Amino acid sequence: MYLTVKEKEIKESGFSVIDNVFTDQEIEDIQAAINGADTTKETFRKSDDLFAIRQFLKEVPGTIELIFNKKLKAIIREIFGKDYFLVKSIYFDKPETSNWFVSYHQDLTISVNQKVKIPGFGPYTKKHNQFAVQPPLNTLESNFTIRIHLDDTNEENGALKVIPNSHSKGIYRPETIDWNIEKEVSCNVARGGLMVMKPLLLHSSSRTTNNQKRRVIHLEFSNQTLPKELQWSEYLNFDRTSS
Repeated sequence: MYLTVKEKEIKESGFSVIDNVFTDQEIEDIQAAINGADTTKETFRKSDDLFAIRQFLKEVPGTIELIFNKKLKAIIREIFGKDYFLVKSIYFDKPETSNWFVSYHQDLTISVNQKVKIPGFGPYTKKHNQFAVQPPLNTLESNFTIRIHLDDTNEENGALKVIPNSHSKGIYRPETIDWNIEKEVSCNVARGGLMVMKPLLLHSSSRTTNNQKRRVIHLEFSNQTLPKELQWSEYLNFDRTSS
């Protein structure tokens, strides 16, 4: 019944927060694996405002079994079904004094292995040797994202702010937001909890003002088959993990 309510929230609002998915010990084990990673690689980005690991599960494979515990697998299966697989992973560490922020946007691209001219796919971008492309709308509508929070997160240390139900309006340009109609919600998440969201949900992140860290593991999932010329840049059938 609990997950049925969460499924309804995601369909209607485009997001939901689920508490107590990971224990304190599980969070500590995940963070220990991250702390032991080689940060000199090109997929690691480090500045005063942000530390990020792109293709996170490839770069820190010791976290896979820890992340895909029985609770997380059950949440994915019961809310979305058994045909989904992971297609992208990023680790974000927003330090205590971070002034880094992200304005309102939708996640309109997927990460792929190369640039190929295919009807319905485009434009392409390339950043840090990683290709991204905007796919057909139905792919974005079927995909979902899970954000695992390794710290308590609220309005003061960069919790996502979202516009409920904006995911149902197709491509929704931030400059066209009518604030007389739309409302903003802060998605506060406790340590060990997660936020589930649809990529077309308009979302933003503010600067940190309370000197508290915000560490998040961002995972994207799909059940879509790409044209044969393209491959997902990351792919993981998490059901084959042992947890």
